[in-house]
Amino acid sequence: MDNSARYERLAAEPFAIIDSDGLHAGRPGGKLREIFSRGELLNLLVRRDLQARYRDSVLGFLWTVIRPLIQFLMYFIVLGQFLRAAEGIPQFAIYLFSGLTLFAFFSDMVFGATGSILNNAGLVKKIYLPREIFPLASIGAAGFMFTVQLVILLAAAIAVQALPDAVQMLWFFPSVVLILVYGLAIGLLLSALNVYLRDIQYLTEVVMMLAMWGSPIVYSWQMVQDAISRFSLPSWVLEIYAANPITIGVLGFHKAFWGEGTPADYPENLGLRMAIATVVGLVFLVFSHRSFIRMQGNFAQEL
Repeated sequence: MDNSARYERLAAEPFAIIDSDGLHAGRPGGKLREIFSRGELLNLLVRRDLQARYRDSVLGFLWTVIRPLIQFLMYFIVLGQFLRAAEGIPQFAIYLFSGLTLFAFFSDMVFGATGSILNNAGLVKKIYLPREIFPLASIGAAGFMFTVQLVILLAAAIAVQALPDAVQMLWFFPSVVLILVYGLAIGLLLSALNVYLRDIQYLTEVVMMLAMWGSPIVYSWQMVQDAISRFSLPSWVLEIYAANPITIGVLGFHKAFWGEGTPADYPENLGLRMAIATVVGLVFLVFSHRSFIRMQGNFAQEL
């Protein structure tokens, strides 16, 4: 009896016509409206992603704190003390931890989004959903991890009295927005490419390792300037380095939490550079989403 009533309700539902852009034909609001209408599902996917990370683990979500702290201690002891990087950077612990916190957010977004379509192959093949919801769920889980680490960073900066003035701490917002834009753009693009070329997820690991060492996280901006001068490299090399959005985001994050910084520790016109990088990132995000839409048509067949 219940099954027959259910079949009748399903028969009464109209067919959903999907256009070439992956949208419900005739439905206003586009992709954003369609994704937001599934906010409850997105929340469930974020929670599932977080629970799956530490399933069957005794310590559970404590690993959210333990993992970044171990990484921080490793860099702090090996680079800061043994290799004496801390001698040229006052309050090196906060400088290091702030850079690692923001980069970990970017890294978690990209890694999580890259494998998100493959990890949800069962859902992709069985039912219609806006495919963007899967990389967005991974980015939401990365945001939760980032929030936990941010609380630890803030507590540590307060404890050692390393925080700058309240006005300087406003650099936090454009830095996070910048990293979020690029994390979302790269994550969307790689999540689609990874369906067709599975080597993408392994290549991403190599690129992210290089990206970390190519950003002023364990060394300072002044060290980069000194190295370029010492090797007599042209000035445009420094400009290319400063155009890296991760570099700009990390420097802005340092401004927000590392009170010992001086104007010499940052490039000129950091705010303007950040604004330009954000605009470029938004254009890149539009391109990534359009590419994602073009590739999503064959996801089910490829999976």
